[in-house]
Amino acid sequence: MSIIAWIVLGLIAGYIGSRIVNKQGEGLLLNMALGIIGALVGGFLFSAIGQTGITGFNIYSIFVAIIGAVVVLLVYQGLTGRRGIR
Repeated sequence: MSIIAWIVLGLIAGYIGSRIVNKQGEGLLLNMALGIIGALVGGFLFSAIGQTGITGFNIYSIFVAIIGAVVVLLVYQGLTGRRGIR
C-alpha cells in the first residue's frame, strides 16, 4: 500500500477506534498516528492467530486496523492515565 493509503486507513481506523473507546476522540493527528500504529498492531495480532492481516484498502483491512486501534488506544489510555468509556 502507498503511504497515502496507510494515512487514510490510519485516519479511519483511529477515528472509529477512538469513538469506540472513549466517545470523544483524541484529536485528528493523534487519532491518525494511533490508527496507523493500530493497523500494524492489528495486522500482527491477526497474523499471530493464523488469520490474514492488512491486505490493502478494503473493508477487511479497515476492520483489522480498527481492532488494532482499539488495542493501541486502550494501552495509550492506560499509560497516560486517561479514563476510557464514560
